[in-house]
Amino acid sequence: MVCKELGPLDNVVVEERATPVPGPGQVVVDVRAAGVNYVDGLICQGRYQMKPAVPFVPGGEIAGVVSAVGDGVTRVGVGDRVMAMTGFGAFAEQVTVAVSALDSVPDALGFSQAAAFIQSYCTAWFALARRITVSEGEWVLVLGAGGGIGLAAVDVALELGARVVAAASSAEKLEAARRMGAHATVEYESEDLKSRVRELTDGGVDVVVDPVGGGHSEPALRATKSFGRFCVIGFASGPIASVPLNQVLLNNRTVVGVDWGAWAMGDPDGHRAMVDELIEMVQSGRLHPVEPAERPLDQAAEVMGALLDRTVTGKVVLVP
Repeated sequence: MVCKELGPLDNVVVEERATPVPGPGQVVVDVRAAGVNYVDGLICQGRYQMKPAVPFVPGGEIAGVVSAVGDGVTRVGVGDRVMAMTGFGAFAEQVTVAVSALDSVPDALGFSQAAAFIQSYCTAWFALARRITVSEGEWVLVLGAGGGIGLAAVDVALELGARVVAAASSAEKLEAARRMGAHATVEYESEDLKSRVRELTDGGVDVVVDPVGGGHSEPALRATKSFGRFCVIGFASGPIASVPLNQVLLNNRTVVGVDWGAWAMGDPDGHRAMVDELIEMVQSGRLHPVEPAERPLDQAAEVMGALLDRTVTGKVVLVP
């Protein structure tokens, strides 16, 4: 799937290309599933801070089977099950990947789960176990709790011993959060987020995870206790929130920026250690990635559009 021009998603079209050949230190992966993320649609529309030269193949997350190896590659072999963050190029039948970017797919995960795992769970774990510390018994409010990052944040918070309030825009999304284990839910399109969260938690939450932004950020901040922590992850609703900073000052709250991608590029060794930590938790049954919905590869534009419109519950992968 090739993005011919930045702009409308119908610029993302099918194109036949030559079979890739791995160079030194590279492998070719036959893609069994490619994860689709909100940022993929933003990039194709030209609405992201990074604007790649066109034409390009979108998508940054794959799982599949190694089909060819280049010179000097010894860590993996043909037939191995692998997953990787590719940057770009994931929405394809075959992808060339540097061997250093590969991880083995845990036995506990199928290809579709693996293709949707790294970005969501690394973001959630980086937020709650690196940028801040969550103590057992604390209340964590997760906005956008029915999406990929939201469900991962619910899972991670529970693993850390927290109690979780899941907030989302529909009953379907809240049901997904309940299946993940959320203790309480708020449908913030029809309920008053601040007052309902305070009621459910007997006064407020200790931590907010906010990948949504827009009009939900301020009431979530106001639902945070004194000395609470507010994690800014993204702006899936569109607008970047403007919040009254007196609400931070008067209650000794802390606002924390969470940019896992930038950190991972700047500290690859730290990121590698974190991924290994997450894989071990999956293998031991401590984390529980959802089974994504599968769609055909040639529906990439449609899936990205649904993510941008926030009509997707959970994760979606493209299957060649």
